[in-house]
Amino acid sequence: MSVELRDRFFALSSGQAADGEVARYRAEVDATDSEPAATLDGLGISWHPTSRHKAVRFIEAERIDADVRELFARPSEGAPHLAAVFVDPRELSFRTFENIVPLDRLFADVPLELGLTEPDELGKGAYASSVQLPDAARAGLERLDSLDLYVPPLNASSRGGERFIFHSALLAEALTRAVAAGLPEAMLDGFSHVNPVFRCNRFEPGDSNFHHHRDTPYYDAARGHVSRYTVLLYLTGGSAEPALDLTGGPAVTDIEPFTCVIFDQRYEHEGAPYRDGRKVFLRTELVFSQPEVTHDPDIGAQFSKACYWTGESVFAPELARHADAYYNQVAAAHWSGLVPGAAREPFVHKQFRGVHFLANGYDFWFPKSEALSLAECAAITLLDYFNCKLGDAAFHDLCDSEVIEAEGADSSWIPAFLDARRGESAVPPFDKSGLFPEPEETDDVCCPFHDGGRFDPTRLDEIVDLYERTQTFAKAHIMPAPILMLGEDVVLDPEKFVIRGNQIHVLGKQPLTPVNFAACWNSGGTPDNYIDVAATVGAAHFLVPPILFTESDDCYHLQFDFFRNTWMVNHQQSTVPVPMIRQVSEADIEEFDEGFDEDEAYPWMDAVDPSLVVGGSGKRTAKLWWADDSPLVDELYDFLTERDDYGDHDDYEDDKDEDKEEEEG
Repeated sequence: MSVELRDRFFALSSGQAADGEVARYRAEVDATDSEPAATLDGLGISWHPTSRHKAVRFIEAERIDADVRELFARPSEGAPHLAAVFVDPRELSFRTFENIVPLDRLFADVPLELGLTEPDELGKGAYASSVQLPDAARAGLERLDSLDLYVPPLNASSRGGERFIFHSALLAEALTRAVAAGLPEAMLDGFSHVNPVFRCNRFEPGDSNFHHHRDTPYYDAARGHVSRYTVLLYLTGGSAEPALDLTGGPAVTDIEPFTCVIFDQRYEHEGAPYRDGRKVFLRTELVFSQPEVTHDPDIGAQFSKACYWTGESVFAPELARHADAYYNQVAAAHWSGLVPGAAREPFVHKQFRGVHFLANGYDFWFPKSEALSLAECAAITLLDYFNCKLGDAAFHDLCDSEVIEAEGADSSWIPAFLDARRGESAVPPFDKSGLFPEPEETDDVCCPFHDGGRFDPTRLDEIVDLYERTQTFAKAHIMPAPILMLGEDVVLDPEKFVIRGNQIHVLGKQPLTPVNFAACWNSGGTPDNYIDVAATVGAAHFLVPPILFTESDDCYHLQFDFFRNTWMVNHQQSTVPVPMIRQVSEADIEEFDEGFDEDEAYPWMDAVDPSLVVGGSGKRTAKLWWADDSPLVDELYDFLTERDDYGDHDDYEDDKDEDKEEEEG
């Protein structure tokens, strides 16, 4: 049934099916509720659609756990390295809203020798050129449309057509050379490169327009980079009235294939489908070095609201128009300053396990009470902002929510609104040291074989030694975390929320203790047979700007600007097994010697989240940002690799024995 659901999804995606057939399929999907096959980037992924997992995404297949990888379809003939996965849109967060597909391998063997003809000036700050390129490069770019990687955009209410987002450094480098050689010198002052993130857009005749909007400029404070011009590379030609309209500037009616239009990002613009034929174009931008810019905190606040309402529109679609309005307001403000927006603004009233709060993506209000600390308010703000997972459920799924529209500038109504909705604590403080009890004192016992039936693994020096090391590994990921998920319960470490003046600093990074894995054992299994999982703890690490706050007699008001331009930011959530020493019988040891499941023989080792040690393809993962320069992860990786290699050797020996038996037979 699941295979049929998977395959029918792609068959019906062609758009040729009758409405009745599509309706029956959707009903079957709505009646299918199964657990995800794996977890990737914090998202549960299913290989077929279910009542919850309805959003399709494309990822590199090698990132999926090898045990289930073959279940996932690879529907794109032109990009067989990509697997289609289905996710629950309610689990999306800022890290996962956009599905950026790596496509450099598509251009690896393509001669990307691009050139631009002398540009025609369409109007002030707007130019058009023809792209000159070899036939192989033209075919490579045209092949993008046939990959069929299109997914509905998050802002589908304000734009027509379909799109997918991809990354290609090779294509960006080729366009960078073409732009540097072909555009007027006055335009290129400070030019750095073409953004390697591209949006491939497709419109059919009759689709809705991509309504008037401004492109949000790219900005990288660390490198002093900002985008100034939008680049549209049309892969197909056609006509419309007009096909591209730059408000207050030129309008383009007829477009030839492989026309490149470049215009100042100050322009508000609208695009329309062609009257006849498919419209396919790529969008990116020209990035410039601009080390000195001024900052307006109010622009950052509006951008935070725009991003927040994008996520909340999954639950309340009417919020999408507010997100678009904020994005356009911010894009204009980058060039000409912030102007007042609509008088009435949206707020969301949420209730999480008895705690009520109001939010708009930048401001978070909580009722002041003895039961609710500032640290807990900050923790709930982070859980909500990043839509963290508590057990198997996303934070947003665990909240009761309602949208409220009110006067944005006047928040005097909020304290009274919350005063009538006071509750108890939902994120209590927790002493993490209780997860790591001290080991027993070791004695002179040797091993199960020599101890005559009196063997106590909790007192054997080699088991205790490994136990302490596994504790160190778990502590390295758990102790620095300000927030822990114990199943569906969530707790906080008060020491990680430091209040200074009007700021709440959320601490995270701690140095790790070096650990060396010894390997000395005589008989009766190996030490890792005796290390079991006492608990599985979700650790949420945050590297974020300080959270500002004010307080009145009856209300806490927090302000959180995650996207503040002067900060490099990150967030990661993982699960960490807490070790304990278990008893292992002689019968268990015999089973381990004869053949076993790793989760039974090495329960703690098997329970370690692979993302903490290796990537989905078995390759070494990048160092975690809170575990810099520590040999601990290095040595656990080597330890696990050695064990896996030993298992592969056993498989190889078994294969040789089977081959020998076949020859003798």
